[in-house]
Amino acid sequence: MKQIHNFSAGPAILPKEVIDNCVSALQNFSGTHLSLIEVSHRGKEFVAVMDEAQSLVKKIMNIGDDYEVLYLQGGASTQFLMVAMNLLENRAAYCNTGTWASNAIKEARHFGSVDVLGSSEEKNFNYIPKNYTIGNDYDYFHCTSNNTIFGTQMHTFPECPVPLICDMSSDIFSRKINFSAFDLIYAGAQKNMGPAGTTLVVIKKNILNKVNRYIPTMLDYNTHIKKGSMFNTPSVFAVFGCLQTLKWIDHQGLGNIEMYNSKKADLLYSEIDRNELFEGTTAIEDRSKMNATFVLKDDKLNDSFMQACNEANISGIKGHRSVGGFRASMYNALQLESVQVLVDVMKNFKS
Repeated sequence: MKQIHNFSAGPAILPKEVIDNCVSALQNFSGTHLSLIEVSHRGKEFVAVMDEAQSLVKKIMNIGDDYEVLYLQGGASTQFLMVAMNLLENRAAYCNTGTWASNAIKEARHFGSVDVLGSSEEKNFNYIPKNYTIGNDYDYFHCTSNNTIFGTQMHTFPECPVPLICDMSSDIFSRKINFSAFDLIYAGAQKNMGPAGTTLVVIKKNILNKVNRYIPTMLDYNTHIKKGSMFNTPSVFAVFGCLQTLKWIDHQGLGNIEMYNSKKADLLYSEIDRNELFEGTTAIEDRSKMNATFVLKDDKLNDSFMQACNEANISGIKGHRSVGGFRASMYNALQLESVQVLVDVMKNFKS
């Protein structure tokens, strides 16, 4: 079977054992002789999947029962409005680091006053804003830890005297961080956690019930907490896929995953900096270990480089239109061997 080196930004590469386990469950789920996608989500077999998928998140994050773990639908884009609807009473602070942060700010402004404390928009989001101060009179501060389109990542997080909210969609479980410093984390599953179709929300319970507005039932975090992510039919396949990925992450250990991700990123960025034909598009200190964005200095060579990548079985390397050039997404399951193949193509590429 031909090996494809999958640099897709998402839905993204998953460990082979996760895919194998998902295929098996589609054929015969938990000994039921029924497919995973045709059994009741309230049956004991799937309830056990949901329970374990929630408890493993707490284990990996090293957080306690003061947090709730939810698996919701609607993607991170729905969380842009749910965060504000549930938490924004008067004024919130945001950091604008790219397309998704901009969209979150847009949604939040429907529910209250929003101050953008830092923005890199004037340089096409090619760096992470710093040196801003978060006042203690905000309802919360919202940031995006990794910017898939623009290839930047927050390697540290600011001191925050108010609830800290973070969209971790594209670097969740890729490194060791102090998860207990956050009051709400959300992440679309389709980068590092599993197949598309569900969104992880980890929320500290004491930040809820502080707004006076009516919150529609389906958009109220309390609804889903009370029903254990079972208020409506969850995305059973996506949650099962997340559980398999979480087991893989737990077995690897976040420390080992972080070191491996650093090796991959260092290998690729070293070639980008060494090779006179290429250049990175982001500030060096803010480069993402998940999504490396780079361009050919002579963009007339783009088609030839894409052809060379295709011949090497490299997939998903084309950059987003907002940046152009190329983007190599190096999520947890991508092997170092695949990055080496890309680096070799870059070394052998001639103008």
